[in-house]
Amino acid sequence: MKTASNLYEALYVSTMAPDAPISAVADIAGKARTFNAGRDITGLLIFDGLRFCQQLEGRQKEVLSLVERIRHDPRHTDVEIIHHGPLDERRFRSFALAFTNVDDADVLSRIAQLDGQAGIAAFTELVATLDMDD
Repeated sequence: MKTASNLYEALYVSTMAPDAPISAVADIAGKARTFNAGRDITGLLIFDGLRFCQQLEGRQKEVLSLVERIRHDPRHTDVEIIHHGPLDERRFRSFALAFTNVDDADVLSRIAQLDGQAGIAAFTELVATLDMDD
């Protein structure tokens, strides 16, 4: 049984590579669900048509390993880690990877300018405005 102290999170913003087809977004989300489920990673991926913002949660080793995979994924550029650290409880228990789009092209850009708890707070505020299905 995992205790809350074993949980870790990372939040990043990246830009979709200019040569990546829009179909890459569905490919990323689909493959990530299977990959994450096998590693007990949960989280949310938000896409605004240009940028990705993703919060990942799970065991520290697994989360940090996944962040490194994303950093080296040619479909992502300018990967900026906004926050990483211990997490008291999962925000997205039901999702190996939830995925949603946002229409506001500036919201992820604003989050990318933040660090640490300010980034998490802005992300949490954004999530509260999204229509999420369980």
